[in-house]
Amino acid sequence: MLSRYHPGTKQLLHHAVNACLAPLCSLHMAAVTTVEGIGSVARKVHPIQERIAKCHGSQCGFCTPGMVMSMYALLRNNPTPKMADVEEAFQGNLCRCTGYRPILQGYKTFSADGECCGGKEKNGCCMKNGNEGLQSSEEITDEATSLFNMEDFAPYDPTQEVIFPPELMTLSKGQRSGSLCFHGERATWLQPTSLKEFLLLKWKHPEARVVVGNTEVGIEVKLKNMVHPLILAPAFIPELSAVTHSEDGVVFSAACTLSHVAAELRKAVRTLPPHQTEVFLAILEQLRWFAGLQIRNVAAVGGNIMTASPISDLNPVFMAAGCKLTLMDKDGSREVQMDDSFFTGYRKTAVRPQEVLFSIHIPYSKKSQFVSAFKQSPRREDDISIVTTAMSVTFTPGTDVVEDLKLSYGGMAPITVLAKKTANKLLGRRWGEELLQEACSSLAEEMTLDPSAPGGMVTYRRTLTLSLFYKFYLTVLQKLRLQGVRVQEVGSECLSATQVYHQETPSSVQIYQAVPKGQSQDDVVGRPMMHLSALKQATGEAVYCDDVPMYENELYLALITSTKAHARILSVDVSAAEGFPGVVSFLFADDVPGSNVTGMRQDETVFADGQVTCVGHIIGAVVADTQIHAQRAAKAVKIQYEELQPVITIQEAIAARSFYEPIRTIQNGDLEAGFKQAEHILEGKIHIGGQEHFYLETHVTLAVPREDDEMELFVSTQAPSDSQAFVAKALGVSANKVLIRVKRLGGGFGGKESRTIVLSPVVALAANKLKRPVRCMLDRDEDMLITGGRHPFYGKYKVGFLNSGKVVALDVSFYSNAGNSLDLSQAIMERALFHMENSYRVPNIRGQGFMCRTNLPTNTAFRGFGGPQGMMVAESWITDVAHSLGRSAEEVRRFNLYLEGESTPYNQILHGLTLDRCWDECLSRSGYEQRRAAAQLYNRQNRWTKRGLAVVPTKFGISFTVNFLNQAGALVHVYRDGSVLLNHGGTEMGQGLHTKMVQVASRVLGVPCSKIHISETSTNTVINTSPTAASVSSDLNGAAVQNACEILQKRLEPFKAQNPKGSWEDWVKAAYFDRVSLSANGFYRTPDLGYDFETNSGRLFHYYSYGVACSEVEIDCLTGAHKNLSTTIVMDVGRSLNPAIDIGQVEGGFMQGLGLFTLEELQYSPQGVLLTRGPGSYKIPAFGDIPTELSVSLLRDAPNDKAIFASKAVGEPPLFLAASIFYAIKDAISAAREESGLTGPFRLDSPASTERIRNACSDRFTKLCPPAEAGTFRPWSVQV
Repeated sequence: MLSRYHPGTKQLLHHAVNACLAPLCSLHMAAVTTVEGIGSVARKVHPIQERIAKCHGSQCGFCTPGMVMSMYALLRNNPTPKMADVEEAFQGNLCRCTGYRPILQGYKTFSADGECCGGKEKNGCCMKNGNEGLQSSEEITDEATSLFNMEDFAPYDPTQEVIFPPELMTLSKGQRSGSLCFHGERATWLQPTSLKEFLLLKWKHPEARVVVGNTEVGIEVKLKNMVHPLILAPAFIPELSAVTHSEDGVVFSAACTLSHVAAELRKAVRTLPPHQTEVFLAILEQLRWFAGLQIRNVAAVGGNIMTASPISDLNPVFMAAGCKLTLMDKDGSREVQMDDSFFTGYRKTAVRPQEVLFSIHIPYSKKSQFVSAFKQSPRREDDISIVTTAMSVTFTPGTDVVEDLKLSYGGMAPITVLAKKTANKLLGRRWGEELLQEACSSLAEEMTLDPSAPGGMVTYRRTLTLSLFYKFYLTVLQKLRLQGVRVQEVGSECLSATQVYHQETPSSVQIYQAVPKGQSQDDVVGRPMMHLSALKQATGEAVYCDDVPMYENELYLALITSTKAHARILSVDVSAAEGFPGVVSFLFADDVPGSNVTGMRQDETVFADGQVTCVGHIIGAVVADTQIHAQRAAKAVKIQYEELQPVITIQEAIAARSFYEPIRTIQNGDLEAGFKQAEHILEGKIHIGGQEHFYLETHVTLAVPREDDEMELFVSTQAPSDSQAFVAKALGVSANKVLIRVKRLGGGFGGKESRTIVLSPVVALAANKLKRPVRCMLDRDEDMLITGGRHPFYGKYKVGFLNSGKVVALDVSFYSNAGNSLDLSQAIMERALFHMENSYRVPNIRGQGFMCRTNLPTNTAFRGFGGPQGMMVAESWITDVAHSLGRSAEEVRRFNLYLEGESTPYNQILHGLTLDRCWDECLSRSGYEQRRAAAQLYNRQNRWTKRGLAVVPTKFGISFTVNFLNQAGALVHVYRDGSVLLNHGGTEMGQGLHTKMVQVASRVLGVPCSKIHISETSTNTVINTSPTAASVSSDLNGAAVQNACEILQKRLEPFKAQNPKGSWEDWVKAAYFDRVSLSANGFYRTPDLGYDFETNSGRLFHYYSYGVACSEVEIDCLTGAHKNLSTTIVMDVGRSLNPAIDIGQVEGGFMQGLGLFTLEELQYSPQGVLLTRGPGSYKIPAFGDIPTELSVSLLRDAPNDKAIFASKAVGEPPLFLAASIFYAIKDAISAAREESGLTGPFRLDSPASTERIRNACSDRFTKLCPPAEAGTFRPWSVQV
């Protein structure tokens, strides 16, 4: 948080900012507060830190300091915010673990809209906001809804905050400091204090970049490798931050921040007559969705204009409104109109090099003028536009005759454009249906795009220009009628198209089974205990890999990667890079003392040797004294290639028969007889896109060489033993010389299971070569480029079924995009096949799995591990069956659900099946029947928005499908003072594994959790560990911990018998003095597993986790945007070890699945280059994507005798339940298509992005923008 005193307003202002974009030089005269500065576990935690921790809003914890500081800045400015303020404060924050609900619930306790009850309200949680459908039955006495106790919270007292430094206050109030000049290695920062000085500097240095917020230049320098030798920072010049009101509008000086602009415009809207504020309201609407608050706090309005982005949110409004710009140089000023001559080319303007933008004049609107602005982006909040538009129409007073019309679009050309031809055609015309038809036809002709245009989505973008004009047309009709002008009335069925989106505060309820009456207070199993590291994470004291303090002689490594997807390396030239400052050494394939061969299937290399097979393939590394020096040198290495033909997409791989062996098949029943028995047969296809893990902490390794060829590594990995093996192999030493240490991970999700082999061996090789510690933490763009993600899948199916809806035969083929090595693709494909029927009994079935060998970075494990892709295809065909029969999909799903004792395609009998219970409880809790009836009524009454519902089940098999991995070890030490040190083979990555293991040990040993400590996971305590993956870590490690603790208990029994009234400490001391070992190894292997593909027999899974979700959505048929209205989840997690952690896993998994199925899209060029390499272009769900009503219920009375204390696995199974959102969207699209006379099955690929939703809602506007014929152009991106 930055705090500044403003002498002009005599106000102290606090702003949350993005630390990575705030230049050090810009902090002059600012007080900087970090998360460590407001509280600590050692001293006293701040209430903001305490509440996010105790409300279970911190899982991996890597995002938690950012959440804390966003909330802190809000409370410093406004100690009693409304929930809308809280939600706005978090628009720029992301979390990949929690699903956001517990963060909002924790911080609702600070809001003025009512403190949170902590789930103690009699009728459920206060966050329900009266949603009766979420209520639980009052007859159930052991049902609990409280995950935290409000009484445990320290009160918040705003008077006790850290004061603004008095010295800084004196300096701020006193004489203005003189000009500042900072010299860096490659840039000079000049901070003038007067306008005259600034204009002189710009005249002398026309090439200098002007920086206020650094939100654009910061990105250019970091991600686009741009160098700006001279930077002018005019933020301290009073004239450049001024706001003046004139007779005809408001003038904002160019350095006014967007937050300041918004505040001033809101003030004007409150005080001016409504007819004068049309332009202001349009700007405010765009600012609502402009980046996040942290960006708006520093980004300047002048910077937004001068950046000249073709997808700027504000420039179309400024153009449509006819804003005037004042430009200045040392000789004077000139005024220019912001029209179609201002932007002269891509990111170019009519401003001369020596001129600066001084101010913008935003005019008042006239009485007969109406202005609207629209922005369409993949994600509603904090996202860049696909198409943005502003439209202004002025009528002859008292009539509906168009006097002036401006239609301005962003995202339709390299610059912001005006649709002049269309506007001119409509002058003098009456505002009615004829004008609408002509406008749409004309816009379709005028707003064309090359089919290969950057950004892709060409058909969608063209359609949006018409759809958004139609919204404007309807809005203006309504406003004209309000002014008494006689125009056509907007039908009630069209009104929803004119409504402006307003976020509703989410409401939620969490339900679980309370511990049995009589359970000791000291027995914490089954209680909602806080994550053990949550408070440390909230105070910034939790140590992640890159937080390990720097060693005195430490070096930094950067990777040299391929820019070609498939090529021979002709030469590598490091001569230019060698001369860069700080460079110490380079590493290539010849520098590997052990084996350069690596990979889970030994089909990869540590460094490319002669050939590269993907963009991002590691060719070498450079080691330097700092991260910046290493990265600059890596970019300066010149590589010459001889390009070879790449295979990028699944379709290209199918055409080239580019597959890895084996091609797996599972078959059961008689397929031919099944299809003969079927009364209907249909065929279909679905493509499921990949997904980036987007763990908040990227891959990181610190390697420290020790004596005797030993190597100690601090690694962010889910698989310490695998990392150990791969490092040892590359170094050419035995595994006992390599120590891997893992304190905690800032998220993993499968992405740190096998892909740590990319980085750890390279860093270890550098440390070994130079005999100095070496560190490397990948930047987000590097991590996304190099490490792979979830496998894209293509499913083809043929399904036979009866009139009743009963499915009798299925033939399905899966194709996965495996990438340039096998990695874990075979096990992932096998799990997809094991889940190909999801939760439905299909008597005659065949599934085939093809792993496509392509020239993409190898794809890898990701939460669900192929299961979600297999089940997604199943839900596609079951939905098609329902559509073709004209029946409800829920009815067909329920009819085909597995029953107890039935057999799977791989011949495993289902015992302890709870699918039917989950299904019935989900329908009951969600109020499904009432919702369905209400949605049907809504759809009859609304043409341009539609609602849809879906109920989707999941059945997820629990075990590693590779049998030898189903084992775990534990090591428990009891020290003489009675304290316990617990070690086990699992890593803590936010899922609460360490917390659960402490709960298990506490119960078995009979000691409080406070006596038990887990230091870290390391390969010298518990050896030969399986990766923390497959959802089984609590099962495997919990049983191993139980085993070790039971051994210790047995050893202590004689001493308890001798001294029954003694304490734990007494018994431990007695055992020690009697020379009894107080250290025990525990071990567990899952019994009775062993499946054989050849015979399709043997027990594959230890048990199954089940769940059902019911979701309701609303889609905007004109834009493709959707709202997640409600989701009800019932999840069988057995007897929960920790309901707070398990509900957190359900919600977090669901939100990650929501990203997979509706939002997250990796875009690749036809040459195999990843185009979406960071949060700017790749969008994970944000706070605004939470379903407005969210209910999570853990199924009661469902103990599982197969796992520790009757619990069940919970990490992966809930993710697929987000498919209920996808199929609810598909249900809504069906309702839209019916309006156009289209019925029956239709293909909708995943994710259900705004583009896919809009294009599927076929109507009069889409017909005017037909897609270009495939094969006649080279697309910007391809479906891989």
